[in-house]
Amino acid sequence: MNRIVVVGASAAGLAAAETLRREGHSGSVTLVGEELDFPYDRPPLSKQILAGEWEAERLVLRTKEDFDRLDLDLRLGAVAVGLDPGARLVRLVGGEQLGYDGLIVATGVRPRRLPGRGGHVLRTLRDAVELRKRLGPGRRLVVVGAGFLGAEVAAVARGLGCEVTLLEPAPVPLAHAVGEQVGRVLSEAHREHGVDLRTGVAVTEVTDFGVTLSGGELVAADEVLIAIGSVPNTEWLIDSGLPIDDGLVCDAFSAAAPQIYGAGDVARWHNPRFGVSMRIEHRTNAAEQGMAAARNLLHPDARTPFTPVPYFWSDQYDMKIQAYGYLRGHDTVEITEGDLAGRRFLATYRKQGRLVGALAVGLSPKALRPWRQALITQELQ
Repeated sequence: MNRIVVVGASAAGLAAAETLRREGHSGSVTLVGEELDFPYDRPPLSKQILAGEWEAERLVLRTKEDFDRLDLDLRLGAVAVGLDPGARLVRLVGGEQLGYDGLIVATGVRPRRLPGRGGHVLRTLRDAVELRKRLGPGRRLVVVGAGFLGAEVAAVARGLGCEVTLLEPAPVPLAHAVGEQVGRVLSEAHREHGVDLRTGVAVTEVTDFGVTLSGGELVAADEVLIAIGSVPNTEWLIDSGLPIDDGLVCDAFSAAAPQIYGAGDVARWHNPRFGVSMRIEHRTNAAEQGMAAARNLLHPDARTPFTPVPYFWSDQYDMKIQAYGYLRGHDTVEITEGDLAGRRFLATYRKQGRLVGALAVGLSPKALRPWRQALITQELQ
């Protein structure tokens, strides 16, 4: 295998490229990235960058000198628009075609939009910088979607002195992921900090003056952030014959087809540790899956299933939220340590009696370590 192409130059694609070199691949590695910026870290966009605490330079994952040492064919500002697995060609905007012997797809996701004009999304550095310019004391911000991204932005905006309205269609924000008890606790923190949190409401349109709800009410705003989830970037694969279903469908090894692997937010793969197909939009998983995909591509006779215990974290006000596992689909939640009212607690999640996750709020990372180990030592399904 001489020519390897990695499409997507964020955390997953970068980790894949570095692993290819670390594992001894001496052939060409082409890294294709849609953005013009060198690969950077995304989680701080909704926290430190939006709050104005960090300069953009702090996000850069690797310097130009680092890339020079990797000896990559780095294509920044390049967009993949098609794939022909039979001919082993990736087609770029403008008509250029990249031949490959092995391919790693790490094209990530993009934000969902709402009908109407205007409204911000938060996915790129430019998104965060532009939104930051428009926030400040007395500014009115409407955040549509009270998931982790929307909640983080609401918390930062309140710290900047904005009037914040947070709109969520579900009765309890994040209940599908963390359970109703924990979802209510996190929601109450926003109300205590002055956020106008409205649940059970649907937004139909973004206007020049705010957003329109399904009942016709206008919620006035100077700025609107749309945080209603993401769409995997798989359009360029539509005619490729590869399996697409809310992401690039991969097996337990992260393989979508012979010599084609998926990694990061765009990849949906079967995780034997939890016995389900999952697509994880977390920074840690992106890097880990990029490394796993590269190793399995290079060493087909020694492939190992990708069986991570997913990890995510969120900062909201003075709350540090951390979790291990795959909490979606749980059927029981138990508070095993601490106090919900004081927002210092540890919750464990089970499905059909089997441990599937643990979440801590306001506790030291040490509190989660035994539960992470318990998830690791369980037999694979």
